[in-house]
Amino acid sequence: MASGADESQASEHFTAVDYALFSLMLAVSVGIGVWTAYRSRGRESTQEYLLGSGAMTPFPVALSLLGGIISAISILGNPTEVYLHGSQLGVTLLGVILGSIVTHQLTLPLFYDLRLVSISQYLELRFRSRAVRLLGTMCQLIVMFIYMGVCLYAPSLALSTVTGLSVLGSIVLMGLVCTFYISVGGVKAVVYTDVMQTLLMFGGVLLVVIICCQEIGLGRVWTIADQGARIEFFNMNTSPFVRHTFWSTTVLGFFFTLEVNGINQPSYQRFASIGNLATAQRLVISFTVGVWLLWGLFYFSGLVAYAAFRDCDPLASGRIQKPDQVIPYLVMQKLGHLTGVPGVFVAAVYGGVLSSLSSNGNSMACLLWEDFLKDIPYFSRMSDAAATRVLKLISVVMGVSGICVGVLAGNLGNIFHVITSISGAVKGPILGVFLAGMSTPWVNTKGAVLGFLVAFCYNVWVVVGKFLRGGGHPAHLPLSVDGCPENLLQPVNASTIAFVSNITTATLSTNLTTDLTADFTTMAPDATRGEGRTVYDVSYCYFGITGILMTLIISNLISFCTVSSGSTDKLDGSTPTSTSSGRRWYLLSVVGIRQFQVVVHQQSGLVALVGMSGDAAQIGMAVLVG
Repeated sequence: MASGADESQASEHFTAVDYALFSLMLAVSVGIGVWTAYRSRGRESTQEYLLGSGAMTPFPVALSLLGGIISAISILGNPTEVYLHGSQLGVTLLGVILGSIVTHQLTLPLFYDLRLVSISQYLELRFRSRAVRLLGTMCQLIVMFIYMGVCLYAPSLALSTVTGLSVLGSIVLMGLVCTFYISVGGVKAVVYTDVMQTLLMFGGVLLVVIICCQEIGLGRVWTIADQGARIEFFNMNTSPFVRHTFWSTTVLGFFFTLEVNGINQPSYQRFASIGNLATAQRLVISFTVGVWLLWGLFYFSGLVAYAAFRDCDPLASGRIQKPDQVIPYLVMQKLGHLTGVPGVFVAAVYGGVLSSLSSNGNSMACLLWEDFLKDIPYFSRMSDAAATRVLKLISVVMGVSGICVGVLAGNLGNIFHVITSISGAVKGPILGVFLAGMSTPWVNTKGAVLGFLVAFCYNVWVVVGKFLRGGGHPAHLPLSVDGCPENLLQPVNASTIAFVSNITTATLSTNLTTDLTADFTTMAPDATRGEGRTVYDVSYCYFGITGILMTLIISNLISFCTVSSGSTDKLDGSTPTSTSSGRRWYLLSVVGIRQFQVVVHQQSGLVALVGMSGDAAQIGMAVLVG
C-alpha cells in the first residue's frame, strides 16, 4: 500500500480541475440516458429497448461494439501483463484476426438471418431442447456477473490510487450511475454513451503515453524494455506449460474474439441493431482494426511504465498494493503536476468500465427476459409497454448485483489473468456446444449436453486447482528497487533485484535481495524446470480452447454412439415458406456439400434448413454464398 506521504501527494495532485473533468464524464453519461429515454417516450417496446428497433446508424454502433469489449480491464490489466511478463501477450492481436474471420463468415450470418433476440434461442432451435438453451443462458449470465464485478473493481482501484477515495465508495458510485442510464435508456443509451466513452479511453491513454515518451524518449522506452527482457514476440516454444508463447497467445486472441464478438449476447445485440447483414459484417472489420489500435496502445503503455520505474518498482518497494495499480501510479507520480491529466486518465478508465458495465447489464436483462420470463403465463400476457418496464426493473437488479460482485473482486489476483481464466473455463464449453451445432449436424442433444458437462467440470477443476496452488499470482520477470530513495541512502549491491509475486504488506525491507540466477522468461513457476508439471501448470491461455475442443470431441463421440439407425427429423403441419426471397445456403459437412434453403414453419415459427428435395435436416453450419 502506498505510504501516507504518497497518498497525500496523490490527493494534492488530483485538483479541482481533475474532479471537474471526471464529474463531467459522469454527468454526460447520465444525460445521454435521460435524453434517450425522452426521445423514446410514447413508443417504448421491448424491441426498441433491447435492439434499438434494428435501425441504428453504423458509426456509433461500431464504437459501441469496441467500447463494450475494451474495458477498464484492458486499460489496467493489459499494461500490467506486459509490465510484469513482457510483450509476448501482444501476439494475441494475430489471433484476433483469425477469430474475426470466423465471426464474419460463420456465426454472424447464421445468427443475423435467424433474427434472434437471445443467441441462446439458436441452441433450442438446433437441438430442440429448452434445457440446452437455458444451459447456454446460465453460462453467459455467470461470466457476465463476474465480469461486471471485476469491471467495477478495476477503476475503483485506480481512483483510490490517485485520489485516496475509498474503493467501496467508488464501486457504489460507478455502479449506481451506470444502473441509472441503462435502465432508463436501454440499448440506445448504451450505444450513445459508448461513443463518448470509447473516444475518451483512447484519448486518455494516448495522452499519458505521449507525455511520458516526451520525457523518457520513444527509442529509450524500447531500449530499456529490451534490457529488462520485456520485449518478446516469437517465443516458439510448443510446451503448454509456458505461460506466454507465440502459440498460446495466438490461441488466446482467437478464443477472446470468438467469445466476445462471435458468440456473445452484448455484441449480437449491437449487430442486430443494424439494418442489414452486409453492414453488420463491416462492423466486424472495424472492430478488428479498433482492437489493434487500442490494445496496441495499452500494451505499449505497459512498456512505458516499465521504463519509468526501471530502478524503483512501486510494487516491489511497497508503494502500491496491487499490480494493476501500476498505470494509475505512473499517472500521479510522473504526470500529477500537469493539471487535468490525472482527471482525463481517471475519466478514461471510468469510461471503460461504464461502457462494459452498461453493455453487460442490458444484455443480462435481455437474456433473463427472453429465456426465463417471457414464456411464463403472467409475463406473456403483458403489453409491450409493461414488458419494457419489467426489463428496466431487471436492469436495475443487474446493476445492483454487479455492485455486490465488485465489492468481492478485490480478493482476486491480476484482473486480466483472473477474468481470462474464469471466462475461458465457463464460456469455452458452451462455445463448443454452439460450434458443434453449427459445424456437425449429426451431433444430438445427448452428445451436446454430455460434452459440455465433461468439458465444464474439467475446466473448473483445473482453474480452481490452479488458483488454490497459487496460479492466480504467477511469478513474473525481475523488478528492481535499486533507484528508490530509501535505497540510495545506504550502500547496496548494484545487482539488487526484487522478485515479488504478491505484495500484501504496507512496506518492504529496504535491503530486499533475490537470487541472481532468476530466469528472465515468461514461463509459469514450474515451466522452467523439468519436473513437477501437472495440468494445473498449463498456461491459462489454453483454458478456453480446451473447453471448445473437449466439447466438440465428446459430443461427436456420444452422438455416434447414441444415434438411432435410419431416424430422420420431419417438419409437420402446414407447408413451410422460404424466407429471404429463397436465398440458397449450403450445409457443410465432412461427407460433402448439400444444398438447402432456410425455411420457417408458419404456425410454430420453427426455423430449419430444408433440403431442396424436400427432406428436412437439423440446423447445421450455414454459410451464405448467394
